[in-house]
Order: sequence, then C-alpha cells, then structure tokens
Amino acid sequence: TVSLLTFVFSYSLLDAGTLKGTVKYDGKSPPKKRLKMGADPVCGSSHSGAVFSESFKVSADGLMEEALVYLKSAPYSGGTPSEPVILDQKGCIYTPHVFGMVAGQDLLIKNSDATLHNIHSMPKVNKEFNFAMPKVVKEKKTTFKQSEPEPFYIKCDVHPWMKTWVFVSDHPYYAVTDADGNFSIDGIPAGTYDIVCWQEKFKKRPITGTVTIGSGETTKDFTFKRPSKKK
Repeated sequence: TVSLLTFVFSYSLLDAGTLKGTVKYDGKSPPKKRLKMGADPVCGSSHSGAVFSESFKVSADGLMEEALVYLKSAPYSGGTPSEPVILDQKGCIYTPHVFGMVAGQDLLIKNSDATLHNIHSMPKVNKEFNFAMPKVVKEKKTTFKQSEPEPFYIKCDVHPWMKTWVFVSDHPYYAVTDADGNFSIDGIPAGTYDIVCWQEKFKKRPITGTVTIGSGETTKDFTFKRPSKKK
C-alpha cells in the first residue's frame, strides 16, 4: 500500500522543475589582488606563477564566477546525501572557494600540501570547529548538524589569505555559478519561493527576490551593480 505521504512526494517530483540562469556584474572590475605567500615556502613553490585573491571572479564581459544562488526555504524529504562534500587544501588555497552542503552531510577536508594547516569554521548556528592538520594528516571528516541562515567562512589560522565560504542548507536547492556565470538547480518542487543570489564582495547586499517554479525549465538572471559613490 502506498502511503499518502509517498504519493504526495512522488507527485511533487513529477511536477518538479529546473531553475537556470546567469549572474553578471555591471561595472568596472577592481584590479586583481596578488596573494603574498612568502611566509611559507611550501605555499609559494606550489605555484608556477602569481596567485590572486578569489573573492571577485568576473570575466571581461561581466560574467560572475562563484556566486551562490539558493532558495531560502523549500519542501524537501529526500534525506541527507550519502556522498561527502570534499574541501581540499592545495597550494595553500581552499578548493572550492564557495560551496553548499546539506545539514548533516559529511564534509571531508583534505590536506594536499606538505605543510601545516589549521581549519577554523565561523558559523552562526552550528558549533565552530578549530583543529590543526599537520602535513602527515591528509584527511579529516566533520559536519554541520544544523542549517545556517546565510553563508559563512572557514579560514586557516596559519595562512591568513586562505578562506572558503560554505552555505549549509536544509534542502539541496542551491548552486554555485561556473566560469561563464551560469547556474542550474534541478528537481525543485513546483511552487513560488524566495530566492537569494549571494557573492562574497556583496555579502552585505545580496540580491533577493521570488521565483515561481513549474514543470520544465525556469530562467532567472541576476546582476550585481557597483554601488554608486556617495556625494
């Protein structure tokens, strides 16, 4: 016998849709900021050329990489993903620089460097963690048990330029834009939702709005604008 809950969930999946779009930046991009890694010889020697800050990645035609798009709330009963999210420390850089995960999902932190790192999370709801990963410790698993209202950062206390941003959600309806500014979120139940487009440099001024999802594809684009100078 199929329960009513199973029937409703199955029906919602049939009615689920995909949200796609592009995130752009309208304005003159600031000059790239070169990272100074000289304090740790292992970090500098891991790169053949200059390494720049990842806080603002915009192409020549304004396409914005590593912007995070997410629904503020949405019905979800699919459980916690079994596959872990992987965060690597490679060349004294966190990879990825921006990512999302579901509350309770495993976070597998790797150390691909032959040097010491210290991983320090800065959540608002969850308990923060702060632990060292010497070069002989290559993997450590942790998690965030509760969802967070907005993205927060994880830093390395040994290398002050190292930072990654994570969004911990109670559903999987989020995405990070690629190098062409594109994102895609699949399997969203039909309905109208509050939506947020977040980018590190605009973290205090994210773009918010609503979107209505039906079966098939829905498109919604976002454009960040450089704040006008105060007169």
